[in-house]
Amino acid sequence: MASRSASGRASVSDDFIRQLAGYGLTTAEILYRMPDHPLVLQSFLWQDYDLAPKFPILMKFLAFWQEKLDGPLYSVRVGHSALIKPAEIRTFGTEFRIH
Repeated sequence: MASRSASGRASVSDDFIRQLAGYGLTTAEILYRMPDHPLVLQSFLWQDYDLAPKFPILMKFLAFWQEKLDGPLYSVRVGHSALIKPAEIRTFGTEFRIH
């Protein structure tokens, strides 16, 4: 996750910093009508880190879509996952010893 900067020091990715700030990976399936064939629906997948439940980055993208693009939106389905979660720990009733 860490990479080396030009100075040789380890740097943390921007995506990781965003996750620490509460952002989670958000995927939106956007169905829109084709401008030349309004009875035909086309699918578009969008993915970025965003804040649930208001999704300000997705809302900004959808506002851009409605303002600048020709294909009118039909539906938007959103999935969100916080990638940094507490570890799941299961205990077992058996102990194995290796030398």
